[in-house]
Amino acid sequence: MCGITGIFDTRGKRHIDRAVLTRMNESQHHRGPVEGGLHIEPGLGLGHRRLSIIDLATGQQPLYNEDQSVCIVFNGEIYNYQELIPELQSLGHVFHTRSDTEVIVHAWEAWGAECVKRFRGMFAFALWDRNCETLFLARDRLAVKPLFYALLPDGTFLFGSELKSLLAHGGLARDIDPLAVEEYFALGYVAEPRTIFHQARKLPPAHSLTIRRGQPAGEPKEYWDVRFTLNNPISAEDACDQLNEKLKESIRLRMIAEVPLGAFLSGGVDSSAVVALMAGLSNEPVNTCSIAFADPAFNEAEFAKTVAERYHTNHHVEMVESEDFDLIDTLACLYDEPYADSSAIPTYRVCELARKHVTVALSGDGGDETFGGYRRYRLHLMEERMRSMLSPTIRQPLFRLLGRVYPKADWAPRVFRAKTTFEGMARSSVEAYFHSVSILRDPMREQLFSNKFKTELAGYSAQEVFQYHAGRVSTDDPLALIQYLDLKTYLVGDINTKVDRASMAHALEVREPLMDHEIVEWLATLPSSFKVRGQEGKYLLKKAMEPLLPPDILYRKKMGFSVPLARWFRGPLKERVRQAVLGPRLSATGWFNRDYLQHLVDAHQSGDRDYSAPLWTLLMFEAFLRNVLDESPTIQSQPEGVRLVVLS
Repeated sequence: MCGITGIFDTRGKRHIDRAVLTRMNESQHHRGPVEGGLHIEPGLGLGHRRLSIIDLATGQQPLYNEDQSVCIVFNGEIYNYQELIPELQSLGHVFHTRSDTEVIVHAWEAWGAECVKRFRGMFAFALWDRNCETLFLARDRLAVKPLFYALLPDGTFLFGSELKSLLAHGGLARDIDPLAVEEYFALGYVAEPRTIFHQARKLPPAHSLTIRRGQPAGEPKEYWDVRFTLNNPISAEDACDQLNEKLKESIRLRMIAEVPLGAFLSGGVDSSAVVALMAGLSNEPVNTCSIAFADPAFNEAEFAKTVAERYHTNHHVEMVESEDFDLIDTLACLYDEPYADSSAIPTYRVCELARKHVTVALSGDGGDETFGGYRRYRLHLMEERMRSMLSPTIRQPLFRLLGRVYPKADWAPRVFRAKTTFEGMARSSVEAYFHSVSILRDPMREQLFSNKFKTELAGYSAQEVFQYHAGRVSTDDPLALIQYLDLKTYLVGDINTKVDRASMAHALEVREPLMDHEIVEWLATLPSSFKVRGQEGKYLLKKAMEPLLPPDILYRKKMGFSVPLARWFRGPLKERVRQAVLGPRLSATGWFNRDYLQHLVDAHQSGDRDYSAPLWTLLMFEAFLRNVLDESPTIQSQPEGVRLVVLS
């Protein structure tokens, strides 16, 4: 796992300042603390920070073909690289390393831009071909690895694994995109391809970008998408057998490493399944890492212990205190743009723990999206059945009225909290799902933003992100629709972002066997009843794992990886929340309605309402403004031990 960055003059061959490239590269030192390398030639500079995982001796980057006309910087893993080497050798390519990086170089020479379709893995890379003066960038199918870029007004193209590397250049304007702010307060993250800054973009999942010197920069090109056909006639029993084999293969590929390897073990279905299958594939005990919480309402440590004991793993556990909120500013710096998933705190801590024992950890990420595990999926399907009973002409006005008059009852037993359901019933399927996943729903954002800011939005709603993806889905099946939406939005913008930054902060590589694109493609052919059946989510995965895991792991209530925000904001963080939300930094933007901010703080701290999620979202936005937007880039000299190749 690594960090990549670079500068490309799209108009000519202007001098690349080595100090600037070094500064960009070293801003990502945490991603690859083992060693660094630079490549500089007229009009081009590439930077790389390395965390050695495969081919420790000869896998340094930037890496070249035989005559150095092709050069690459690469972040990620190509899991099927050993299968591709003989095929490329048969085409006449000569390998000088045992690394997956060199496979990309020769695959480009053999197949051009189509090479990305041959790779099975997580990756973000930039490849320079001097013979055709082309810079080629690509990102993996499910965007496990990040890639940011920006085209400056003078024709300078910047890219990097993290937004901080673009900011370190010094030429990127820090003008905030108001549409990104709207997306953040709706979703808790800025959705691809947008970033918080006007000039910068994220390369979307399963896209490549080709830039040729002297030509206008093209648009990203999609090379893959998942198609939900749901037409596989396989029986549930045979599907369980096939799933087991597919998972074993995916995990086996991800266990290839020349450094200590282990797994996260939360005690949930996904991570427990990964550990159980790893144990069957390993001759040695699996290293597992868990964190325990002092607050029993958030603690799954006993379930993780059950799995660890069953499979005799080398199990490591550390306690995370319930008052572990000192990470707020650290997280703001880590994510570079506003990010409001509070589970980033325990994720950061479990990565910190894992790095003490291993360099590579397998995770269960992606299981909820691909197998149908979220509770909101079951609620959405229930609403869909109700929607289908009434025509829109009756349903929409009726439930719109009920949603308006029914009181919000966060304090009441769940059966009486019908306001959200009524509001959802008045909407279309896509509108309702967007409403259900929003942190601050439409009426709240309407009150949150000032008139000045709403003018800047010019009517834009973050719901347009969902509408765009819904327009591209290949099915009208209600579960497949929202799974597709999550694969394009929540999985990419929230889950993968969280894990990448938290793991890379500790120079830990995390691999995701449940997000293998071949498994995702296969699952998309299965009927939705194999994913959600009645009130049971992840039906197929749980059935497949019944011989390997006990019922109290497979069929207990999902707990989640969360922290006690509501209590924090009424207790130890009471004053910090008040100062941040009502303080001068948010006020100085002119974007927020002060009276509504006051209401959010007062109503939560008095116990009248639970506004913990909106308040956390505001708290992290204020931390971003202080720690990222207001921070001036620092100048660093070239560190020792950085390899430099200069071609004149």
